[in-house]
Amino acid sequence: MKCTATRFGSFEVRDESILTFSSGLLGFPEQQRYVILDHDTEAPFKWLQSVEEPALAFVILDPALFHPGYQIDIPADALGEIGVKEGEDLALVVILTIPSDDPGRITANLRGPLVVSHKTKLGKQLVLSQDYPTRHPLFPVSGPSSSEMAQASHPVECPV
Repeated sequence: MKCTATRFGSFEVRDESILTFSSGLLGFPEQQRYVILDHDTEAPFKWLQSVEEPALAFVILDPALFHPGYQIDIPADALGEIGVKEGEDLALVVILTIPSDDPGRITANLRGPLVVSHKTKLGKQLVLSQDYPTRHPLFPVSGPSSSEMAQASHPVECPV
């Protein structure tokens, strides 16, 4: 199948590479068919490119690479929608937001992960509880600690 993408131009995609999200993704319910493309660098990021809408693509990443404790329970109805049983091998990715004015402030949507079965070629975006943020920083902002801030707020006398 020939695909066209705003970011990648025209390219061929094998039918067996196409993933179907029958419920679409949040905000894009009509766009249901996607392909995963490698990023053009050594970075672990990938692209989830719509095969139906050339301008629609999401940067995705395996959350284990930056949040090792991130574990979710996949509801039975979601497993049924992607045609698998509990315990079957699934891929879990999250969508990233990369601010154009400051790419170092990348965030990950941990509340809306994507679960994909490479066996059935079906995927589902989950909506988790509010315990998970929609904008989890990939790179923690380093600044002075609270104890350093407390020390800085008290003037220090210099000996004369």
